[in-house]
Order: sequence, then structure tokens, then C-alpha cells
Amino acid sequence: MVMSSLPLNTLLGYEASDKRLDILRRISHTGSISEAARSAGVSYKAAWQAIETLTNLAGTPLVEKAVGGSGGGGAIVTAAGHRLLAAADRFMLARRQVADQIAQEYAGDGASLVSGALALGMRTSMRNQLMCLISDIKRAGGAVRVYLSLDDGSTLVSRITKESAQLLGLESGRQVMAMFKATAVEVASASNECVHASSENHLDGLLVNTVRAGKVSEATVTLTSGAQVIGFMQTDTTVKKGSLVTLCVDEAAVVIASLT
Repeated sequence: MVMSSLPLNTLLGYEASDKRLDILRRISHTGSISEAARSAGVSYKAAWQAIETLTNLAGTPLVEKAVGGSGGGGAIVTAAGHRLLAAADRFMLARRQVADQIAQEYAGDGASLVSGALALGMRTSMRNQLMCLISDIKRAGGAVRVYLSLDDGSTLVSRITKESAQLLGLESGRQVMAMFKATAVEVASASNECVHASSENHLDGLLVNTVRAGKVSEATVTLTSGAQVIGFMQTDTTVKKGSLVTLCVDEAAVVIASLT
């Protein structure tokens, strides 16, 4: 399966915007977190989570509670919050200009080039990063399970909170990046040998390299799609390089990143 390229305007934020900033902007307009959440189509809890995350990133309060008034109180965006929104608007304008330039210079190749550039700009300690398409989203108690289709047709599952799914705007057909640490990947000769055998995250591949690290070995596995995944296997295993192996990944360890 070949991933379809996203439109340039979507990749560079021409139409899409950060849901967290959208909620902050709605609070500025309505003076109410609950009304902002309602109009943005997210829960009140998700809206608060968005503001808390933005506040942590900004390092200063962005929203303050307003006491009194005809409505009995509400919320106001601070001066720092308004500066953040203004900066975001300028950044969005710059992204639009870049989108137009790349569309003119690279024609049909522009979207794939931008997708790769955005992925490279995401610096993280997670060594495994795979582009995926969301194939399904299912409720699982207080969480949701997001089913991610890889290029080779295999499926990876990520279990996240429903608030995170709302803030990321996840929906079937959307392209995202799945990320997980090498330490979250168990490499075995068969799925029934994995500690996380109950998980649906069993990916097959070819063992291409191992590096001994005490009682375990770091293993590099090439999936049928050609993508490489790093994990760990027992050093005393009989599995040799060139063998077919199974990768087991705890679904709670799979992080979803949105590029738009």
C-alpha cells in the first residue's frame, strides 16, 4: 500500500490549525471555556488539557478566571495569550507563503517533500518513527484505540486518551506518524514468545543486525514495507541474522504525532 500524499496546504497548515490554539482563540471570543469547548467539538476536560499544555509550553499563564459579572464569571485570555495567538497567526502566514512557493517550484513532488521535511523537524528520543494512515478508531473504556495502517498493509494499534484523540483531531483516513521507543519493542521468533503477546501489535520482519548489550541485544528489523524498526531481544536466543522474526509492541507505548 502506498501512502497518498497530503495536499500542500494541509501539510503546511494552510487550512488546518492546532486544536489547542483554536480553543484558546475561542475562549478569547466567548469568554468561556465551556462554550469554547462546545463550539470546538471537544469535551470540557479536553479544552482544559489544551490550555494546560499550552501554558506549560509558554511558561506563563494564558487564561485567567474572571469573577463576577452578569454571567457569574468566565475566563479571559491574558496578554501573553494574545501575544501567542498573534505569533501563531504570523507563523501560519509564513507557512502559507512557503506552501505556495514549493507548489510552484516542485509541482507534483511538493507534498511528499514537505511531509518528509516536517518529519525531520520533529526531534525526539524515540528511534522508531513510521508514517501511517488511520484506518479505524474504537472506544476502549475511558480510552480509545487507534488502528494505524502501515505501507505494507499491516496494522499498528495505539491506545490513547479520548481527550488526546479530540485535540489531535484524529479521524479515519488521516495521515499521522507513529512513534515508539526501541525499549518498547520486543523481538522474538514468534508472537507467542512475546511478553506482550496479548497485544495486537505483532509486526513481521527480517532480522538484519544485532548488537549485544549484556543479557539483551539491540536488534534491527526490516519490515516488508522496507521500513526499519529497532527493538531488543534476548542474547541467548537461537534466532540468527537473516531470520524472520516478530516484533511485539505495547500499544500503550505507541505515540501518535500529527504533522498538521
